[in-house]
Amino acid sequence: MQALFAQLLIGLINGSFYALLSLGLAVIFGMLNIINFAHGALYMMGAFCAYFLLNALGLGYWWALILTPLAVGLFGMLLELTVLRRIKTLDHIYGLLLTFGIALVIQGVFLNYFGSSGLPYAVPKLLAGGVHLGFMYLPIYRGWVVVFSLLMCILTWYLIERTTLGSYLRAATENPALVRAFGINVPRMITLTYGFGVGLAGLAGVLSAPINQVRPLMGADLIVVVFAVVVIGGMGSILGSIITGFALGILEGLTKYFYPEASNSVIFVFMVLVLLVKPTGMTGRAI
Repeated sequence: MQALFAQLLIGLINGSFYALLSLGLAVIFGMLNIINFAHGALYMMGAFCAYFLLNALGLGYWWALILTPLAVGLFGMLLELTVLRRIKTLDHIYGLLLTFGIALVIQGVFLNYFGSSGLPYAVPKLLAGGVHLGFMYLPIYRGWVVVFSLLMCILTWYLIERTTLGSYLRAATENPALVRAFGINVPRMITLTYGFGVGLAGLAGVLSAPINQVRPLMGADLIVVVFAVVVIGGMGSILGSIITGFALGILEGLTKYFYPEASNSVIFVFMVLVLLVKPTGMTGRAI
């Protein structure tokens, strides 16, 4: 039973990263209609930003949680202003190909300077150690990742679905001319939304650094799975991405316990089954 609970914990941790990353993708697609394949590279940049803050400036984990999403978000806003805005009226495939190219460039730069090996990032002292729950040993940091990720997902859902700002964002995607008539700067709102979405990827990178180390290809290893999560939950669905991310992380953990050989493909098998029944995903809309 301890092995089963350990795999469930690993599944919850992976699900936390799946949920945060797919949430950022869902925000960007739902608000901007951009399929952002650079999301994995920006997640990797978040981990490296935390590493640089610690080793170059002496700013630890807690500062990185605040500063890294801002830095990655600003970089994403620059991308949107200089590159992505030029293709916003074109078909989705152009945005996918362009962001895929951006991801390759970013990964190539980091690979050239740091190689493919991982760089260590220590767990913050406040979250070091663990707690024995009787049925399993729970590392405090991993428990923190699950709780904090869930909290950020809920706050993002509330911001988009239950606030006036969120209603403006949704309205701007459906009828930008009408929103402009109310005196709202729609292009600026789109830029800020893209920055917020990639900022979530940077935040996930900081959370991941003490667990998975800091590697140039850490985003490339994860982005395909995250896209599968987004497709299953429904493209552009905020709530669908959150629920599907955590649920598929748990499913992956259970598969590793009961049938390890299928753990790397179970999410994609589930994606195929969902798309056969409902091509738009469980809670999504047609692209």
